Amino acid sequence: MPAILRPRALRPGDLVVVTALSGQLEPGEEPLLARGVAILERMGFRVRVSAAVDPARSRWWAAGTPAEQAAELNSLLRDPEVRAVVAHTGGQATVGYLDLIDLEAIRADPKPIVGYSDISLLHMALHARTGLVGFHADIATHGFGSDWYTLGDEARRTELVDLYTRVLTEPEAPGALPPQGAWESWRPGRAEGPLFGGLLNRLILLQATPFAPDAERFEGAVLFWEELQRPVSRIWNDLHTLRLSGVLDRIAGMVVGVPTEVTPHEGGGGRADLRDVVLDVLGERDIPVLAQVDFGHTSPNLPLPLGVRARVDADNRTLSLLEPAVAGR
Repeated sequence: MPAILRPRALRPGDLVVVTALSGQLEPGEEPLLARGVAILERMGFRVRVSAAVDPARSRWWAAGTPAEQAAELNSLLRDPEVRAVVAHTGGQATVGYLDLIDLEAIRADPKPIVGYSDISLLHMALHARTGLVGFHADIATHGFGSDWYTLGDEARRTELVDLYTRVLTEPEAPGALPPQGAWESWRPGRAEGPLFGGLLNRLILLQATPFAPDAERFEGAVLFWEELQRPVSRIWNDLHTLRLSGVLDRIAGMVVGVPTEVTPHEGGGGRADLRDVVLDVLGERDIPVLAQVDFGHTSPNLPLPLGVRARVDADNRTLSLLEPAVAGR
């Protein structure tokens, strides 16, 4: 199992490239992208938008063929001027080019890759293969450029700009993450361990590939996940997949994000919501579960760096990063 590989800390003025790691830019989204770029500039970075982010460039549901998307990412990984890569959106495409990524370029010059949703598949796969700390965090177009405005106010934006800047530029433990609303304790307790996770259905998809994380990667880990547009019966099945693969017997804690269009079960056998199915699958396992945490498809995302040690305290409803996400330069 590879050791943790922290990207080098960014500096003010460093070049950050926004690119299409999965889906294409849809017509009419240009103003959201511009607003997202402005947020990254508020963090102190120079920003370049890749030519891949263009409504005219698309193939089916992606911004290009797998070979084209891998070539774009590899060029950024190999370019010493580029210090971070930010996904403009999520989508359905990253699984198509996992085997084409230049892993040696990552090992030689680790850089923050930032995004969530389909991008979480990329984070989990690269962490499993290289130990790279991936940043499960907002995307440029629908995150920085949309959710940060429609679901947050200027005070929250300022708080998040400060947090993201510290996480990406300071080789120090960021400490407690700031909630926007009340988090929920679904099972009490406290635990510490390295963060691992992302979009639940992408974690399940990854398990069927050569990029699946070793079982040891989950030993003592804090598993975080979110889901969207799924009935709770599907989530129940996915969580049982993790149970059967031994994941739930290894983790130390669980953090559940804000669900999006996750429908409860209504009908024979009574009603079941997301909390019900999570606790049902966990059974008697004595692990804390902190839920409704600010990450997912309906919330400005708190940055969750894979591999970084965290403390989940479901009793006091807090989540803290205990280690730096980046290495000193």
